[in-house]
Amino acid sequence: MTQPSLPRRIIVAGGGTAGWMTAAALARTLGPVAQVTLIESEQIGTIGVGESTIPPLVAYNRILGIDEADFMRATQATFKLGIQFENWRVPGESYFHSFGGTGKDHWSAGFQHFWMHGAAHGHDAPYDEYCLELKAAMAGRFAHLPDDRMNYAYHLDSGLYARFLRSMAEGDGATRIEGRIVAVDLDGASGDIAALRLDGDRRIEGDLFIDCTGFRALLIEGALHAGYDDWTHWLPCDGAVAVQTASVRAPVPYTRAIAHDAGWQWRIPLQHRQGNGIVYCSAFMEPQAAQDQLLATVEGDRLVQPNPIRFRTGARRRQWHRNCVAVGLSGGFMEPLESTSIHLIQRAVLRILRMLPAGAISPRDIAEFNDQQMADMEQIRDFLILHYKATDRRDTPFWRHCASMAVPDSLTHKMELFRETGRVFRKNEELFAENSWVQVMMGQGIRPQSYHPVAAKLRPQELEHLLTTLRDQVSRTVAALPDHGAYVARYCGAQDVAAA
Repeated sequence: MTQPSLPRRIIVAGGGTAGWMTAAALARTLGPVAQVTLIESEQIGTIGVGESTIPPLVAYNRILGIDEADFMRATQATFKLGIQFENWRVPGESYFHSFGGTGKDHWSAGFQHFWMHGAAHGHDAPYDEYCLELKAAMAGRFAHLPDDRMNYAYHLDSGLYARFLRSMAEGDGATRIEGRIVAVDLDGASGDIAALRLDGDRRIEGDLFIDCTGFRALLIEGALHAGYDDWTHWLPCDGAVAVQTASVRAPVPYTRAIAHDAGWQWRIPLQHRQGNGIVYCSAFMEPQAAQDQLLATVEGDRLVQPNPIRFRTGARRRQWHRNCVAVGLSGGFMEPLESTSIHLIQRAVLRILRMLPAGAISPRDIAEFNDQQMADMEQIRDFLILHYKATDRRDTPFWRHCASMAVPDSLTHKMELFRETGRVFRKNEELFAENSWVQVMMGQGIRPQSYHPVAAKLRPQELEHLLTTLRDQVSRTVAALPDHGAYVARYCGAQDVAAA
């Protein structure tokens, strides 16, 4: 057995959230056994709108030993219990995708089957009444509960998060180099990346290169030509405009996703401001019209100029190719509808650490990494398509297009299985759990035609006891929770650090 020999020189190309999440995790985990160097240029901006997150980030920060209150204070963060979707099935209606479970599952069937059995026998309480996170969000309440009984994520300032992680990474020995990448040198024999050339005639050699250069994908695509699968035929939105405004009310513990004639808008409440944006399909809405609509509907004074963004939803075919790994936007783009951008960075970084080469890079590691990353992205892709495809909206050309478009077979199967039987199955550590699919499918108007027969085993008094007890538990817990804004102020209230 040979002694493992880690790549000694790990070069992270690009900063922002992706670069500093990567550098911080590598430096903290590897310590002195590898030198982590990050190259970024202050002349090159970052997208910087990934401000709404999902619960796995809580675990990621814990893995890195980050104190939550310190992190939230530094990033002006608030808590997030889910997303409220407005106007998606039809204009004027809304539903909530929460982070928690709903009711109580049986090993043979999810709670939705017992709820449907109750509805068939006169129990008219909505499905929402059985979800703690959903009811707490609607009441504007939050607190940490014993045994992590409240599932949550964060709204955060992604620029401040990158700054926070930079301080941590440099404290753990990572080195930052200011510079613009002007060329990529390849090894003539192997085809691997040998070095990055920077302005000022500087050359930075490395063993493993992490491409965090965003949509430009300077290494993975510009130098290594890994290829890109375009998914805009399923997810047709291709543009966005973001703008930050002053807060005009206390922050709510959820994100708002508000559908419009040719896409949707987001509202994300932080401690010191609100993040706003509009996502649109340029085939059905002009960029200027999108910006005008956004600015006409935001609340509070504008703090910055609108930031236009163009994108193609899709995935890099090989996200690890030779001695280069793509992390973040260089590996692909999922529109921010379900706040998955930072999560995909996290998944890639943790996989890099799990598959870190011991000596020569193994083609099997590369293949496994690529299979897992692509599976993640395809599963997220299907969940996003669901929001557009399963709709009763026919009021604009965009929504008529979405309702009639063909979708992947994997999504068709999931939708029809639920429609016919009420069943949802989670595969291969799929990100979105059963209750997420149930909430969105029912919210978008898919109603199961039948339910699992095990639910019918409950006698009327047993069914009454189950449903009443679960609703009462949720109601009592929510009633005892403090106001979300007041809890944030006590737990992690921050001064305005954006100008620090």
